[in-house]
Parts: sequence; structure tokens; C-alpha cells
Amino acid sequence: MNSPNYCTLFDSYYLSRGMALYESLCNTHDDFCLYIFAFDDRSKDFLEQMKLDRAVIIGLKEFEDEELLRIKSTRTKAEYYFTCTPSVIKYSIEKYNLPSCTYLDADLFFYSSSYPVFEELSSYDVGLSPHNYAAAYDMSKDSGKYCVQFVYFKNTPKGMSPLQWWRNECIKWCYARIEDGKYGDQKYLDSFPILFENVHDIKHQGIGVAPWNIQNFDFSIDKNKITLYNDNIKEIVIFYHYQNLKIDFEKKTIHLGRWYDISDQVVKLFYMPYIERLLHFENIIRSTNLRSPDFKIIKETRLNVYIFSVLHKMINGNKVIRRLYNSMNKLLQRSK
Repeated sequence: MNSPNYCTLFDSYYLSRGMALYESLCNTHDDFCLYIFAFDDRSKDFLEQMKLDRAVIIGLKEFEDEELLRIKSTRTKAEYYFTCTPSVIKYSIEKYNLPSCTYLDADLFFYSSSYPVFEELSSYDVGLSPHNYAAAYDMSKDSGKYCVQFVYFKNTPKGMSPLQWWRNECIKWCYARIEDGKYGDQKYLDSFPILFENVHDIKHQGIGVAPWNIQNFDFSIDKNKITLYNDNIKEIVIFYHYQNLKIDFEKKTIHLGRWYDISDQVVKLFYMPYIERLLHFENIIRSTNLRSPDFKIIKETRLNVYIFSVLHKMINGNKVIRRLYNSMNKLLQRSK
């Protein structure tokens, strides 16, 4: 198969995560190219200094067009980043004449090659990764069935047409709130299988392992390969999505999530090694000596999970409960 082409976007706040993503791709893929859209000068300067062999660094001045610049002032920083997601994919494909391109969130970390997923997608023009929510965290009604973490487009009419539609819709409306069946850039993906042909739900459970679905699995490790399993499936973990992970370098605290139930096994298997890599890259970026034993890891309680799930079930047109639920949801999604 052809070497995969990936694209991602981040600024200096996510710089260590972006470097960890790149390193994990190098460790798991024989060949690939990662198109990195640097959303501030500090991240662009650092990435160019690193001379990454398998990456192409693109700055805002090269990437932004009139349509994006026109709406930029109407969005918060996070909302503008959401708005740009389909545009960075489209730019990568068209500028570099790529046969296909897959968008990756910067807070992913790969544990195995994604080649099995691309084999699954070989006869499709668009590939979407479902959230695969655990029952306690099912937010598909508001946040969508699919996650923007890993979205594949082929450079064909059936691939580029939904990509162009997505870009147009995000330019019209892309805000960090739930409104009229929309949320950010993400809820638009639910319309792809309805409006377009040859769109595929990725079946491989090893992509998109994340805080909202780890409760569905047990895990084992053998020869540096992590396997997820339950009564129905057994598959290699391809990547983990570290959404909501917060590191406060001043207070030396690490928050694993606002409300997800994360087991000690998952902390040991996934979070501790990943945090070590983030601290490694922060030391390079900051030229400091941050040591992981200095940081206190904080896991959230299950109480918020219970309250949140109960509110979700109680809404039924109640405007007061809807507002309370939306407030909690905003806190959760703010760090998407």
C-alpha cells in the first residue's frame, strides 16, 4: 500500500503533544508524511529547528485564505481551530497532490501501525472513526456519532465533495456550543453517510481508544503491543486519544480527565508512559528539567459521571436541566 499522508494542526500550547504524536508515528510506521499546520510563530520556529525528516511544516501565512480570514475574528481561538480542520485536509491534498490524506488530532499517540485501517478503507473514499462510547458517557446526541480525531479522505470526486461541503459548513457555523443539531466541526460528520456515497464507518476498535470508551475493554501487553479485548473482540490498540489530559507545570499537577472513570491499569499502561514523553519534549522546548515524580496525578471521582448521565436522561424538554447539562458539557468540551 502507499505510504499514508497525515495532517494535524496545533499551536505552542500543544507543541509537546504534537512532538509526541510525530515520534509515535515514527516508531510505528515504516513510512509516512505528517503535514503539520503550525498555528503560531513559536511552534513554527521550533518545528523548523527540529528538522523533522517525515514532516512538512506549514505556517498560517501560507495556509489561510480569504474565506478563513474573513470569519477569523468571529471565532474564539479554539473555535477557529475547529473551523480550520477540513481546510487543512483540503490544503494538504491540493497543495501536495496527495492521493489521500487523514486528519489526526494532535493529542493522539500511536502504539501500532494504522495500515490495517487503511486496508479496511481501500475501497472507500471517506473514512470516519466512531466514538464507540461506553454507555455511561454516550454523548452521541450532542457531540455526534463520529470523532474528528481520525478522518480519511481520498483525492477523488467522491472524497473531495464531502470535504468541500464540510469546509463550507464550518465557515458558515463552527462554535464551541450545541445549537440546532450542531457542535463545533464534529457534528457535521453525522451527515456524511446520509448526503454522500462511499463513506465508511471504520470497524477496527483499535483506533480511537479514548477516555470515553476504555470502560468497554480490558488490556494486555506483549512485546510492546497493547491488545484490547472483551467478550466480543480482541484487537491491537493502534492509538489512544488523550483528550482532557491537563498538565499544570506551575502547580505540578496532572489531571487525567474532568469526569471519566479511568482505571489504575489504564493509568499505568497508557498515561504514565505518555506523560513521560510529554515531559521529555517539554524539557527540550523549555530547556528545563521537569521530572515526572514531581507531579501529582489527579483522577476525577465517579460522582460527576453519575450526575452528568442522570442529567442527560432527565432533560426531556426541561429548560432548566437542559441549561445545567449544557453548562457541564461546555466544561467538558472546552478542552477538546
